[in-house]
Amino acid sequence: MCKQTIVEKVQCGKVLVSDGAWGTFLQQKGMKPGECPELWCVDHRQSVLEIADSYIDAGADMIETDSFGGTSFKLEHYGLTDRVFELNRAAASISRDAAGPDKNVIASMGPTGKMLVMGDVSEEELYNAFKEQALGLARGGADAVCIETMSDIGEAVCAIKAVKENTDLEIICTFSFEKTVSDEYRTMMGVSPADMVAALVPAGADVVGTNCGNGMERMIEIVKEIRAADANIPILVHANAGMPVLVDGVDTFPDTPEDMAKMTPTLVAAGANIIGGCCGTTPAHIAAIKEAVK
Repeated sequence: MCKQTIVEKVQCGKVLVSDGAWGTFLQQKGMKPGECPELWCVDHRQSVLEIADSYIDAGADMIETDSFGGTSFKLEHYGLTDRVFELNRAAASISRDAAGPDKNVIASMGPTGKMLVMGDVSEEELYNAFKEQALGLARGGADAVCIETMSDIGEAVCAIKAVKENTDLEIICTFSFEKTVSDEYRTMMGVSPADMVAALVPAGADVVGTNCGNGMERMIEIVKEIRAADANIPILVHANAGMPVLVDGVDTFPDTPEDMAKMTPTLVAAGANIIGGCCGTTPAHIAAIKEAVK
C-alpha cells in the first residue's frame, strides 16, 4: 500500500501538524555562533536526530530538516560549496530516520540571500543552486520540500521549478509577511499574500502558506487572505510563538503552548490545513497544537 501524499491527506479532510523551531534547539545542543548548521548533520548527527525525534514524539505528522541554508550560496560562507549534495542528503536522511515510514519529511530550503532585482544573481544560477540542493534532499529520503521564508516571487519560482523539473518531491512554498503602517501584509519585496498565490500555484506549488515574522494571531489574518485568493490550495502555517519582546537583551517569544493551542481552531477555521511552529516554538508547543487539532 502506497503512503498518502501530503496533499492527499489534506484532501481527505485531515488537519496536519508540522514541527517547530530548529535553530534555537541546535544552539542548546552546543552549536556556537558562526558554525554551519548543515555541517552538524555530518559532524553531530545524533544531536540533530534528537531534535527531529523530539518533534515526532510530540505528535508532529511531518518533520523538517536541518538544511535551511543548504544552497551553494549559503554554504560558500563556510567553504563548503563542494559538499552541497552530501550535506543535504545527510539532513534528509536524519529526518527520514526520525519520521519512519508513516510520517512525512518536508525538507527545508531557505532563501539564498541573493537578489535578482539587484542583479547580483541570475535566474539560471538560482535554479542550479536549488536543483543541487533538491537532488541531495531527494536522495536522502525527503517526501517534499518546504521552500520557506521567501520574500521575492522570482527566487521562489526558480526554486519551485528546480524541484519540480528534477525530482518527484511535493512542493510547499511559504512567504514571510510583515504588517505595514497601512495594516496590509507584505513581504520585504512588497509581495502580498494574494500576489504570492497568483504566482506560486501556476508555477507548480502543491501547498502554499506563511512562516516566521508573525505569531498565530496575525497568521489568522494572513491565512484568510490566502484562502480568499484560492479556495482549494492547501495552506501551511509555521507561526512564531508570538511577537518577540526584548528581555535582558535577549529576544523572547511570549506565547505559551497553551496560547498557541487556543488559537489553533480559529486558524483552522480561517483555512489552514497544516499547522506548525517557527521561532520560539518547542516540542511542547507542537504537542499542544496537536491536542487542539485532535
